[in-house]
Amino acid sequence: MLDDEQVAILRAIGSSVAFDDDKKGKVTDLVLEGYVQKDGDLYELTPKGIMMIEERGCVTGNEANA
Repeated sequence: MLDDEQVAILRAIGSSVAFDDDKKGKVTDLVLEGYVQKDGDLYELTPKGIMMIEERGCVTGNEANA
């Protein structure tokens, strides 16, 4: 189960927010767990990541359309 900080990172990815260096390690963990994928220089939510933020009740318009 993801903690609140990890879910916040998923939401930020869904909103196309850039990350500072200390968050990149946590994003890498989310990639390894299958919640996020890297597309060139950008990160995208996977269906698993979208499902997680939907379950946590924090979907925005951008995330719902991904």
